[in-house]
Amino acid sequence: MYNTEFPNRAELPSSRQLMRSTFLAALTAAVLLLTAILPAEYGIDPTGVGSILGLKRMGEIKVSLVNEAEQQVTSTPAPSTERPASVTAVATQTATVNANGKADEIAFTLKPGESAEIKLDMSKGAQVTYQWTVQGGAVNFDTHGDPINPPKDFYHGYGKGKQSMGDKGTLVAAFDGKHGWFWRNRSNDNASITLITQGSYRNMKRIL
Repeated sequence: MYNTEFPNRAELPSSRQLMRSTFLAALTAAVLLLTAILPAEYGIDPTGVGSILGLKRMGEIKVSLVNEAEQQVTSTPAPSTERPASVTAVATQTATVNANGKADEIAFTLKPGESAEIKLDMSKGAQVTYQWTVQGGAVNFDTHGDPINPPKDFYHGYGKGKQSMGDKGTLVAAFDGKHGWFWRNRSNDNASITLITQGSYRNMKRIL
């Protein structure tokens, strides 16, 4: 036989106490959802706390990676022995060196939903004048920089925009590292981008 003593009715929580505990648990879950889960998983930050804690950037990276993976799956063509018809996406580039530093011109085409990223290897304080234009569709862009061995969730932006047909200006490197542009074609037409750069940088490289 067991000698366990069962609690009497007076020791059991009342209905009011149970409702209060349930309400507090639901409130806590809602706060965690708004301040931590949504920013960290989906890049959605309705309270602004996620940006302060660096969770929003984490979520934006996760969403971007998921979108890229889905696009790669849906856009991967079936094996074929014929040469692909879409050769416009291959970048063409010319580079020169003059008294004003290096100069490059690169052109490529993005299909709807496709993206590209080009970075310049620059030292802190180095300056580059740039101009890029779009023919056809419009693109979203993010001009930013990545230092050598960046800390987790690091982000340094110089400017961004949506449904743009071009941009120009001077990029001044905030630190040693790689600085440049990310584009995504959010229109329904092919977007042909031409980027021209001139200034103090070691090389240009297409990352994506």
